[in-house]
Amino acid sequence: MGPLFSATYAGKWLGLVTAIWVQAICGNNYTFANYSDALKSLMALTQLELNNLSVAKDVGKAFGLLSGFASDCLPTSVLLIIGSLEGFIGYGVQWLVVSQRIRPLPYWQMCIFLCLGGNSTTWMNTAVLVTCMRNFPKNRGPVSGILKGYVGLSTAIFTDICTALFSSDPSTFLFILAVAPAVVCLAAVFFLHETPPASRPSELQQETQYFHIFNGIAIVLAVYLLAFDISGSHGQFLSVIFAVGLVTLLATPLGVPLYSILSKPRSNSDIEQPMKEPLLLNQSKKLETTTAGVMLEDPDRKRPLIGEDHTIIEMVQTFDFWILFVSFLCGVGTGMCVMNNMGQMGLALGYADVSIFVSLTSIWGFFGRIGSGLLSEYYIWKFGTPRPLWNAASQVLMAIGFVIMAFALPGSLYVGSILVGICYGVRLTVTVPVASELFGLKYYGLVYNILILNLPLGSFLFSGLLAGYLYDAEATANAGGGNTCIGAHCYRLVFVIMAITCILGLGLDMLLAVRTRTVYAKIHESKKSITATKTTDHSSSATC
Repeated sequence: MGPLFSATYAGKWLGLVTAIWVQAICGNNYTFANYSDALKSLMALTQLELNNLSVAKDVGKAFGLLSGFASDCLPTSVLLIIGSLEGFIGYGVQWLVVSQRIRPLPYWQMCIFLCLGGNSTTWMNTAVLVTCMRNFPKNRGPVSGILKGYVGLSTAIFTDICTALFSSDPSTFLFILAVAPAVVCLAAVFFLHETPPASRPSELQQETQYFHIFNGIAIVLAVYLLAFDISGSHGQFLSVIFAVGLVTLLATPLGVPLYSILSKPRSNSDIEQPMKEPLLLNQSKKLETTTAGVMLEDPDRKRPLIGEDHTIIEMVQTFDFWILFVSFLCGVGTGMCVMNNMGQMGLALGYADVSIFVSLTSIWGFFGRIGSGLLSEYYIWKFGTPRPLWNAASQVLMAIGFVIMAFALPGSLYVGSILVGICYGVRLTVTVPVASELFGLKYYGLVYNILILNLPLGSFLFSGLLAGYLYDAEATANAGGGNTCIGAHCYRLVFVIMAITCILGLGLDMLLAVRTRTVYAKIHESKKSITATKTTDHSSSATC
């Protein structure tokens, strides 16, 4: 399907706006805690069985490799359509079960539909990230931060809309999860497509200014959601007002492409030359592919250095890839465990409604995502700071969060939710540009989805096995064989083990930062070169 907009400057920004909207509805995979208790009651599940349902949901991301392969040969629009249909079917069936319009399906069938719903987000994320990283290659940190930031907010958007208008009803929540992403993705089909990246310093400067505007809008949205969450109960009138305000804020980014149409960037064709930046190591080597898209190595081609375009085979043969892969597992696996088990964690500590913790994790995850994207980009430009250092810092904070939750002091779940949300957001955002900077953009769709395999793997290890077994063991020992555990002891050992895991991740991230410092030194030189070009062009303009 051809786009309505040609590859124009305004069309490029309208594409980014639709990408933001897609990401704002892509967090359905993190909302399991909002309806997990309803599934547990209707299907009479043990905690281990419930956790394995959440693992099935996350296993859907393992099939994201399909979307990675598809991104090299299918247009963005097709990826979005596939994702929207999968989500509609996967979450639609769950809605039918929870709303009791049909009887609960056999356990294995429920696993399939949860897997289908989980896989839907991989098609949406791949379509959005691959397209936007290629459209804005000089601003990978800010692009990753803003897009992943809206994914972080999406859980709070879904949760707060449902809380405001439908009193947190789980069946209505699932209906929204099924319908809203399908509608948004089908709308984005017409506008999100690849466009030429910035080729002149003035365009790059305007990109940076526009990203600041997008970030400002996103921060206002996050604060708006946070204010709703911490302001207590609301009447029907205020809840409707909140919902209207939320939709308005989500529409606000449209102002950027509208502004770009009304005030076209000045033409410097006579005095401004295209950017000539140094190549990152040696990216001029060409890779051979078969007509089927299978990546092969030129027999005369030497193994690429870190920073060059890698084939998938070349990437998995590097030590740096496995450092990145395992450290990512330590961070996102433990974070997924908290998000999947938040419902039971809250109930164990005496909270009847856990939606506030789900929203806090989402909103503070946004601040982690958007902050790490901006800060990591700034410190590379300013000092050449290796981006993996931000992942290392997040591991420290996450370990502290797990220790706080293990002690189960008053308010510890609030503090832990905030810290885990921030650090999980940092990991997802920083790892996206790191992978592209170390292994290139040529096969980025597949590279990204190989790393995302950590989500189902981490969910299985930490949520399905660790938390599931230990929770049921505590429930059996303390409740005479029941499947519900009440008390701080239910998850204490889980938190301690996950804190130790984060310390392991810290060591791996520090090692990767040391090993890649040369790559980031070259990126630093490249960014400084572009800045110098801007200064020269401005001086020439003033002289003319």
